[in-house]
Amino acid sequence: MAQVETGVIHGRFQVLHNDHLKYLLAGKANCRHLVVGITNPDPTLTGEDEADSSRSSKEANLLTYYERHRLVRESLHESGVGLEEFSVVPFPINFPELYVYYVPLDAVFYLTIYDEWGERKLKMFRERGLETEVLWRKPLPEKGQSASQIRKQMTEGGPWQDMLPSASARLLKEFGLVERLRSIRS
Repeated sequence: MAQVETGVIHGRFQVLHNDHLKYLLAGKANCRHLVVGITNPDPTLTGEDEADSSRSSKEANLLTYYERHRLVRESLHESGVGLEEFSVVPFPINFPELYVYYVPLDAVFYLTIYDEWGERKLKMFRERGLETEVLWRKPLPEKGQSASQIRKQMTEGGPWQDMLPSASARLLKEFGLVERLRSIRS
């Protein structure tokens, strides 16, 4: 498959783990420049969707846009992707009418599908006339790592660092995420 000029990929990255990195790199392999859209960038640009309402909860969105921007930037760069080969932008996934302000609409939009939420996003993109490519579609039990499981490991004192790119693990320590998670649960 020939590379397209620009691709768009998206995620909350509340924490960026190894499977997120695999997803990002799969998108990058298909384009010369990858635009990484960070969804739920702030509370005003976070909307609930009946397909997965837990994605908008406070506990599921503890990291700021800036922190997630750094996680994506440093993890991709650490993996050998040149800083000029990608951009990181806010992406208000639940507000399709705003996409034009954040991402190039003539790009190919990459996504993975595991559940109803993935199907809903594909439908939203196609309804806007966006070119889409599903990188892979798997049943939910085959999804692999989940950020919510990793956040749970963090609060319970279990192992979590090996589930993350080293840049992500280092930054999450710097951000004090374990302490933040424990304070919200207590």
